[in-house]
Amino acid sequence: MELVGSTLTATYAHPRPVPSNFLPAISTMASSYKNRFPHYSLTHSLSLPWRPSTYYKVAAITPTLAPFSKSSQGLTPSKMLPFVSNRTALFTRYTPDDWYRSNLTNYKESEISRHDAERLRVDTSRMIQDKNQQTRKTQTETTKNLGERVNDIIFWKTELNHEVDEMIGETNALTDMKKRLERALAETEGPLQVAEECLLHREKRMGIDLVHDDVEKQLLTEIDVIHSCQERMRRHLDKAIAQLASDRAAQHELEKDLSDKQAAHRIDDKCHYLRNTSDGISYYRGVERVDATISVPESWAKFTDDNIMRSQSERAASSKLRDDIETLLVVTANEMWNQFNKVNVAFTNRISETADAKNKIQTHLAKTLQEIFQTEMTIEAIRKAIRDKGPSLKVAHTRLDERTRRPNVELCRDSAQLRLVNEVYEIDDTIQSLQQRLREAEDTLQALVHTKANLEHELAVKANSLFIDQEKCMGMRKTFPNTLRLVGYV
Repeated sequence: MELVGSTLTATYAHPRPVPSNFLPAISTMASSYKNRFPHYSLTHSLSLPWRPSTYYKVAAITPTLAPFSKSSQGLTPSKMLPFVSNRTALFTRYTPDDWYRSNLTNYKESEISRHDAERLRVDTSRMIQDKNQQTRKTQTETTKNLGERVNDIIFWKTELNHEVDEMIGETNALTDMKKRLERALAETEGPLQVAEECLLHREKRMGIDLVHDDVEKQLLTEIDVIHSCQERMRRHLDKAIAQLASDRAAQHELEKDLSDKQAAHRIDDKCHYLRNTSDGISYYRGVERVDATISVPESWAKFTDDNIMRSQSERAASSKLRDDIETLLVVTANEMWNQFNKVNVAFTNRISETADAKNKIQTHLAKTLQEIFQTEMTIEAIRKAIRDKGPSLKVAHTRLDERTRRPNVELCRDSAQLRLVNEVYEIDDTIQSLQQRLREAEDTLQALVHTKANLEHELAVKANSLFIDQEKCMGMRKTFPNTLRLVGYV
């Protein structure tokens, strides 16, 4: 933007029409001076020679006033009066057109703001009404869903109660076969306890010997076999018991499910009757983000249906339970005996491997102790060599120090001086080399000591493992129930 003339305010005869922009261009401002006032040349004092021409220049426009232009056509410049303000009326910042445009812009912005505010009020009122209707509709649907859920829970509660009554009413059973099965089941506790104690003792192994070896695998398999046998026995025993009508597991599941249904019924029934005016309603911040559900309606219904089907299946199978129990006792006895022998073979092999590893560790430990002794002797020899270099270095330092006291020109850098300096460097290098070798020897000794500690620790570990497997575990596995006891005859 190029500024023309003085910064003082000019005098105008009448305002100009209002343009569309807030601030006019330079050309518009320049044209506003045309035909307003008659032109008179400025004197030298009004041309403002003290202003730098780089930023300001005198306007070269001939301003005239429109109302005066016709009346002054017959007048010569000498008869017209000059129009001069304090300094000049030809230079200004803004025109009245700019002032009117600014006001019109403010009016327009005010109208726009009021229009936006009015539209916002109308939209907000409509939104509040819509949201109120939506909230009431959502609450009604939720109440309906809760009512349907309560009806579903009541239905399944009725089914569960009926099945529990059927299970309790089942009293006919095979008494003699039941007693045999109970005795056989009691006999499995001994082998199971032995296997579990073996695993417990083997947990006391240390370090690397806590390995998942074949013995542990066979022990876990033995426990699984015994548990499998016990489970089958318990399942057949529970089915055979006339008083119980079903095994404890199925009855427990039914009763637990029924208890859960009763609790859910109380909660959902309370929620169903809650209203906006009810007591006890409150805000719980963040509760909508907590998802504690673990099932869907399909899996929820299937869970209860599976429990009922399981109970019905067990009651239907009671008619053929006698033959199944007889076969079960023979099969379980053979399975437990076979696995018992496999565990004993695995123990024997593992004890042999551990004893061999222990002997090898003892051999390596003896060799390591011998090497530690040799390394310690080497370290002592290096230290003695370093101490022996001390007197020689002192002599060389003393000679150099004494030769610094030679007077004047006698302070000559002769061959003796050079040799003494080289001697000091040589002795220092020798000491540094010996110290480096000493550090290496000490590191080697530390590694040997660490190896010795590891070997001693491993030796203790192997001895502990041998004691556990050979003395504790195998000592307990010397006896096992005979076949007659396992089938329940004794």
